[in-house]
Amino acid sequence: MSESLLKYFRLMYDSIRFPIQVVNKGGYVVYVNELFTIQWGYTLSEIKEYNIFQDNELVRKGVQQLINDAFEKEKYSTFDNYVDSLLINREFAVPLLRTSIFPINYNGESYVVLLHEDQTEQVLAEEEIKKARDMGKEAERLKDTFLTVLSHELRTPLNIILGYSTIIRENLIDKFNAEEKIYLDNLYAGSTRLFKSITQMLEFAQIEAGNYKMSIDSYNLCEVVQSCIVTNNQNAIDKNLEIKANFEKNKIYADMDLQCTETAINNLLDNAIKFTRHGFIDIEVSLTEDRGLATCKIKDTGIGISSQYLDHLHQPFSQEDLNIGRNYEGNGLGLALSKKYIEKMGGSILVDSIKGVGTTVTVTLPLSKEQFRELPESPAVEGVDFNKIYMFDDTQESYNLIKVFLRDTYKFENHNFDNYDIDFVKEDYFSIIMLDVPKNLWDKCLEMVREIKDNDPFKRPVLVLSSEFMHDKIASFYQSGADKFLVKPFSKNHLLAAIEKITA
Repeated sequence: MSESLLKYFRLMYDSIRFPIQVVNKGGYVVYVNELFTIQWGYTLSEIKEYNIFQDNELVRKGVQQLINDAFEKEKYSTFDNYVDSLLINREFAVPLLRTSIFPINYNGESYVVLLHEDQTEQVLAEEEIKKARDMGKEAERLKDTFLTVLSHELRTPLNIILGYSTIIRENLIDKFNAEEKIYLDNLYAGSTRLFKSITQMLEFAQIEAGNYKMSIDSYNLCEVVQSCIVTNNQNAIDKNLEIKANFEKNKIYADMDLQCTETAINNLLDNAIKFTRHGFIDIEVSLTEDRGLATCKIKDTGIGISSQYLDHLHQPFSQEDLNIGRNYEGNGLGLALSKKYIEKMGGSILVDSIKGVGTTVTVTLPLSKEQFRELPESPAVEGVDFNKIYMFDDTQESYNLIKVFLRDTYKFENHNFDNYDIDFVKEDYFSIIMLDVPKNLWDKCLEMVREIKDNDPFKRPVLVLSSEFMHDKIASFYQSGADKFLVKPFSKNHLLAAIEKITA
């Protein structure tokens, strides 16, 4: 090799901080830079007999072809995870290389440069990241499975406990003495409190994990609030409280997730009733068109909140009175959850309270475009008057309970999902269709609801029962056409409120 060529190579490549080889058309190495000798342990004289085209390992990996392409087609290329055979028998660990292959020309002679980058740390880091990501996905899957199974295994038996304890209280209370009545009341109160705590903690866990999806659509806020009033009215009556409602208009449409909004309003109403010993709860629904907001105000004459505590009000598990013997039980999640629900829908919650006087909670939601246009009246559909429910329930647990709940108003006909045939909608002897959805038949039931809604000539309401509490899954049933989704466990009042709503 001429002195001028050697000088050229040194000038070009000695300062580059990557190992470099230059090979001629015969496949022999004619130059290596200083870093190549330091890192690979070879001087040029030690590998002058080595021919890159006779290296079977490079032939097998296709590197030789890339070098030929560089000579013949002046093609640039790179080769990842490259392990050079010159390094295989060395005493140190063999690095993983990314080798850039490109042609150069000097005085009419063609050469190919191999520039080697050590990618070992990057590859190992990527493998660790991939492993961590896979572990994270698996942990997420296990957590979701755990929450789903936990929800089902707790909600379904709680539905039975709450349901039958309600029936006993309503129908057999006269047969108990005073002490036994206390036992029954404690059983019911404890079951209700357990259900509420489980529901709130499971939902809060999903929100904190970022797995909470919403389905935003246009709904009449007045109807939503009225449904919540019906649900909570019995609790108010039990405490000799009156719930007063004032709606500025009959229809105030807001963009919301239906299930989230109902849960938030129910939480706020439940708090208002719980913390009010005497007086009333006043609910006002109005709209502010110039600001594009729908507003729901819930005012109570309860114990109120101190100004010092207001700043901590929305923190999870937060309560003003943390004494063991406090009069108002709860886990402190209701308001925190309601705030997260409403804010995720683009709304807000404001709390104004005076200790010993009462509290006003103001919920705002964005008005829907439906509010500003005339909606066509739905064509009248010939209905059916029979008070009979056509139900699908494989286990018959919900069927037996609901049959007792509604024995004075409805008759029932129960079927297994395996016996489902869409032709049943041609019959006119029932007025409501009810599905108790098991988790293993979720997709099938979604398709059933869609098919029923598309084919039922009488457009009868569909009520879905399930232990599923995730709002995105619940929303999938509403999108399929379900008129109401009732989460287990539910009380008789919840069931009656749902039926009243879908049959109005």
